[in-house]
Amino acid sequence: MLIFLSSVILLIVGYFTYGVLVEKIFGIDRSRPTPAVEMADGVDYVAMPTWKTFLIQLLDIAGIGPIFGPIMGALYGPEALLWIVIGSIFAGGVHDFFSGMLSVRNSGENLPTIIGRTIGRHMRSIMLVFSLLLLVLVGVVFVLSPAKMLENLTHYNVAYFIAAIFLYYFIATIVPIDKIIGRIYPLFGLLLLFMTFGIFFGMLFGGHAILPDLDFTQTHPQKLPMWPLLFITLSCGAVSGFHSTQSPLMSRCIKNEKYGRLVFYGAMITEGIIALIWAMVGLSLYEPDALQGLIDQGTAALVVNDTAVSLLGKVGGFLAILGVIVLPITSGDTAFRSARLIISEAAHLTQKAIRNRLLIAVPLFIIGFIISQLQFDVIWRYFGWSNQTLAALVLWSAAFYLVKNVKFHWIATIPAVFLTAMVVTYICYAQIGFRLPYQTSVLAGVGTAVIALVSFIGYSRRKRTT
Repeated sequence: MLIFLSSVILLIVGYFTYGVLVEKIFGIDRSRPTPAVEMADGVDYVAMPTWKTFLIQLLDIAGIGPIFGPIMGALYGPEALLWIVIGSIFAGGVHDFFSGMLSVRNSGENLPTIIGRTIGRHMRSIMLVFSLLLLVLVGVVFVLSPAKMLENLTHYNVAYFIAAIFLYYFIATIVPIDKIIGRIYPLFGLLLLFMTFGIFFGMLFGGHAILPDLDFTQTHPQKLPMWPLLFITLSCGAVSGFHSTQSPLMSRCIKNEKYGRLVFYGAMITEGIIALIWAMVGLSLYEPDALQGLIDQGTAALVVNDTAVSLLGKVGGFLAILGVIVLPITSGDTAFRSARLIISEAAHLTQKAIRNRLLIAVPLFIIGFIISQLQFDVIWRYFGWSNQTLAALVLWSAAFYLVKNVKFHWIATIPAVFLTAMVVTYICYAQIGFRLPYQTSVLAGVGTAVIALVSFIGYSRRKRTT
């Protein structure tokens, strides 16, 4: 119990200390008009109350990531708790703050456009490809996972739910942001918090021991290597590139730069607390073999169902499961919306007219539907790697921005180096990658990260002398 509470306290302290440091290094300007004020169009640029932007941001970045990821991460042992705390404060919070505030400073633009001006058109093209790939994969994953859960709950054919969710996504993608997202998503954000803390209090007052036996030795039933698989599996709740595609949505809606730390860094810290609760559930209620068995039977959704019913009873469990179904849906639609906006920026196609929105949305959803016909676990593995690769690229971009503006860049550079080593090791080792021997993959990952760091330091020194 003490370790869990200490982890939560560390996240909160991190928000009020390291978050303030990141904010000061970036240098917010309270007198500067935000895009929501300066560029209001009634569609995507709409000023909203800060409590709404915070809850929508939390819901947009969360999905099922801070639930499924920590449950699967618990298979590797209590090291998952350490990664959530360290990752959220020093990597995820920095990543989310810069992806949001850089967009605020650049007329609400998406990261590929901003990075194109900061680093160059080649990096813009790379970011554009990774952002769109990730957004479509997220959209598809967040169709299939809730559709499958609804099938298990109602026993109706999954195809009906896939069609219904795609139809909802299409509508939510093209209508003004305040008509659906701005009205009901804050309520869903509260549902996410209610569900998660309901699980925690169910543990606390249900006589269950919290983190009774912490074993920091290898615990994964399949003996999978912790590096880099834990850090790919447990992304949302620590650091996730997907967040950088969502932050520009709220960068067009916040009313003042002073709210940036709460909306962007604060939402990441809150997601970290949610991830801690679900990792704690996985570590406290299940032995590794039993947890793996449930995941094999029905993905982490079966663990959520089993946990919710046992802790909250049938009614509470049903509400918790509905919450888990809602979460991916409310991230999937914003994923497609973000993809529409990124394409519109690249094509210089304004989105005020609904005809222009349809021109992008229709082919985008056709591609998404085609990808949805592929095997789910293959889509999920590519999503995991592309997600963390995009996070590394965003952190490198933040480091370049800080160097160009003669500011302390190490807050972005250190996590960028770490993630670079992680994603290169993974793609070299994984079955979806080059399938190299483990030691060779680790050396390739570390070597690539070192080369990237040396090259970046050389660049920063050149900038200081010019």
